[in-house]
Amino acid sequence: MRTGLWVVAGALFAAAGVIGWAVTRAPAAGPVAAPQIQTTTAPVTRGDVTASVQLAGTLGFDGSYTVASQLPGGVVTAVAPSGSAVIRGAELFAVAGVSAILLYGETPAYRDFTAGMSDGNDVLQLEQNLVALGFDPAHGITVDRHFSGATATAIRRWQAARALPATQRTGKLALGEIVFLPSAIRVGQLTADVGASVEPGAPVLGGSTTTRVVRIALTAGRQSTVHAGDPVRVTVPGLDQPVAGTVREIGTVASVPSEGPAGGAATVPVVIALTMPAGAPILDQAPVQVGITGARRKNVLLVPVTALLAGPAGGYQVAVVDGVGRRLVTVKPGLFDEAGGTVEITGAALTEGTQVEVPVS
Repeated sequence: MRTGLWVVAGALFAAAGVIGWAVTRAPAAGPVAAPQIQTTTAPVTRGDVTASVQLAGTLGFDGSYTVASQLPGGVVTAVAPSGSAVIRGAELFAVAGVSAILLYGETPAYRDFTAGMSDGNDVLQLEQNLVALGFDPAHGITVDRHFSGATATAIRRWQAARALPATQRTGKLALGEIVFLPSAIRVGQLTADVGASVEPGAPVLGGSTTTRVVRIALTAGRQSTVHAGDPVRVTVPGLDQPVAGTVREIGTVASVPSEGPAGGAATVPVVIALTMPAGAPILDQAPVQVGITGARRKNVLLVPVTALLAGPAGGYQVAVVDGVGRRLVTVKPGLFDEAGGTVEITGAALTEGTQVEVPVS
């Protein structure tokens, strides 16, 4: 009597994590004996299918920064607490009572800002921030790469707003008094606590942006099923409803995990962009479930994913059960809907209503 074995067919279709069963030898023509496992039947249906992939991910924050002090050496007198968000114009830390203030920009601060300095992109960034913070109300600054008298006036206005003594409202900024980063920062690890002594160039804190992202290690076999721009639904602990997101980027270089069993699956990194609802818990490195929605096809034949059988020479089959008995029919899978547990089938002489064999769940 023919025997059959239910197996995980992930190796046959890793892109969908399909669970199927493999037939141990090539099917004979005509009716085929039923496998030695409890089964039932399900009808071939016609309808719409949307490719969906269910993946495990990690919710965290985007980017990674190390912030070093460029102030003269001294004792750390203040530092933003771990977990706090620091925005433009706010203090990151202070050394010997002198604050290091966050401003936005890609070019790091590398020199003093003062009248007569050479033009540069760092000056442009400073002027952009002074205008954004509201310290050029008369619009005297021409936002460019040149440090002008209007730039110095705006700096004095900023120094006054910070309640610095009159003697320190100089219209100048010494190296280290501002720190340029691309955006607001969420403080992570503190590498220098209050009371510690630091020299110029010493790291004080590490952090990330305040932008929430989900990171996924996508097996290389599934790479073709996920595309940049695909809509995403993320199930987050503590929230009643999934959060909408979008696939922002997909890595192109696969890597094999250094931990775990030898021969682990190669993966590519995927980044999901999402906006958390107001009042959502601030979670970092939290496990989440991600549902990625891809292509959609209408009016196609569908069978349960569990109806797919491994073909004797690759490919897939389904077991049709009718008045004649049980016979194996070759099929070609199309889109997989992992969430709904269905798969599109083409290339088979099947019709809507045909009964196919599935394992009893």
